[in-house]
Amino acid sequence: MKTIETKRPLIVVNFKTYTQGTGAKAAALVKSLENVSLHHKMDLVVAVQPTDIYRIAKTIGSTTDVFAQHMDLISPGANTGYILPEAVVDAGAGGVLINHAEHKISIDVIEKTIKRAKKLKLKTIVCVADASQAKAVAVFGSDYIAFEPPELIGGDVSVSSAKPEMITDCLKKIKLMSPLTELLVGAGVKTRKDLEQSIRLGASGVLVASGIVCAKNPAEVLMSWIVEHA
Repeated sequence: MKTIETKRPLIVVNFKTYTQGTGAKAAALVKSLENVSLHHKMDLVVAVQPTDIYRIAKTIGSTTDVFAQHMDLISPGANTGYILPEAVVDAGAGGVLINHAEHKISIDVIEKTIKRAKKLKLKTIVCVADASQAKAVAVFGSDYIAFEPPELIGGDVSVSSAKPEMITDCLKKIKLMSPLTELLVGAGVKTRKDLEQSIRLGASGVLVASGIVCAKNPAEVLMSWIVEHA
């Protein structure tokens, strides 16, 4: 598993199940984004569908890591239709998204999933909807907590501009419970201004989806975000 550095902004791109981020198109998208990140010595994480983890993991370079979008708390055996954590590792993933707004799980399952991930040496990004939830899950010691107010997900207004004080409050509560856990900002992140404002407020990076995946030229968008940070 690759070691992700966060001395400069970390950009996590969630491919969701967009057509542009599925199968062969996912591989092509990763390559175009990676070319940008390599040139500017940036770290990039792509969260892809389980069916694409192996394909992506076989082609990425040293500054990119592939995460699973979810995994289930099951053990090897009779569990048809679930995502086995060990299979995620074997496919080549370096981490996992947990509790995304589109795939919520309970607080006790979040805790157990983080523990399972740590045992398997998987990095963890736990998504939360507000500062109180961030504080509740921070005690479990995930690597990152991604703050994503659900009402802003998929929209054109970033939380960094709509509710900047919530980012500050979220970071304060996280560090109180887990000093080593880093904050990512998501929901409506679409521009370099959103990224820069998030960093100024104390975040280590952003979690983005449609702003890059569904763009006409994803690599060009990524370039416009990071060029001043390179």
